[in-house]
Amino acid sequence: MDEKLAPNPGKNEVIEVDGKKFQRLPIKTHLITDKDNIIDVAEQYGKPVLEQPDDILFISEKCVACTQRRAIHLSKIHPRKLAVRLSSHVMKTPHGIGLGMPETMECALQECGTLRILFAAAISVIGKKIFHKKGWFYTVAGYRARSIDGPCHNTIPPYNEYVVLGPEKPDKVAAQIAEHIGYRVCIVDINDLEGQILGVSDKKTMNKKFYARVLKDNPLGQDDQQTPMGVIRQVD
Repeated sequence: MDEKLAPNPGKNEVIEVDGKKFQRLPIKTHLITDKDNIIDVAEQYGKPVLEQPDDILFISEKCVACTQRRAIHLSKIHPRKLAVRLSSHVMKTPHGIGLGMPETMECALQECGTLRILFAAAISVIGKKIFHKKGWFYTVAGYRARSIDGPCHNTIPPYNEYVVLGPEKPDKVAAQIAEHIGYRVCIVDINDLEGQILGVSDKKTMNKKFYARVLKDNPLGQDDQQTPMGVIRQVD
């Protein structure tokens, strides 16, 4: 293993899924901003450590979104009363603010449409009150709502003053990166509670649900590790 690649503190290097074992090796980078091109970043940091033919480069959706200028300073977001009201009903967790602040909820209303967010909120209430099920809000609202990140205690500056939206066209971005580096790529939205794969470079060979399980314990970390990408490598 490349000596520069090692699991983040408190994270497991290897996971077993369906009888197969995978290393998940985080890659440290500089602080990615809208001045960066995500293809260049992948070539600079990812390509040199991709060694085996089946290696996969996985990249945080937040990293991709920042290069697409989808990080918005809090001062530029003006929440309407509806956003304030809806955000007050969102459960807060130590793993991220989600839509639990007026600014992130306002972004969700703009990204997804007011009617869709209201419908998702109504379905969420039904799920909790009648069926005692959680998570229906994001199922209805979709990945654009789920992928919105607000600042929290462990957010690296300057993003502790920003809301970051989900990336645009994650499948297309993954394919473009893969074409340049010669390895498969997936764009991931993973935190310490849950995760999903937003985009893959090859839909024929990459099952999003399977690789979400490979990364379910968030090997990139949730604090200030500054490892927005990593390598998935199958091992014996």
